[in-house]
Amino acid sequence: MPKTKNHKGLLKRIRITKTGLVRHRSANHKHLRSGKGGKRLRQLRKDPFMSNPEAKRIEKLLFRRLRGRSQSRATLKKSPTPAQRKAMRAERAAAAAKASAAAKATAKAK
Repeated sequence: MPKTKNHKGLLKRIRITKTGLVRHRSANHKHLRSGKGGKRLRQLRKDPFMSNPEAKRIEKLLFRRLRGRSQSRATLKKSPTPAQRKAMRAERAAAAAKASAAAKATAKAK
């Protein structure tokens, strides 16, 4: 049986985030904007992510499950701030230093 292939035209038009959301560019926003009202152009700028029913259709075209499609945005994991990253690195370094000191102490005891 042949392999299933992703929809190449779709892959060129979307990006899938690490959390499984589908980013896309809304139609009617690229050119010929002078004939469109300001309200319409502002609305076209909104939310670059697809809704869940649309993302479900895309799953079928890509032959894969998207993570986090059914979750609310509030439950998705946020990236740590630079200050939080620095604190995590310091904790890891302290833990590594403690582990190496313990290893040296056991080596001396033998």
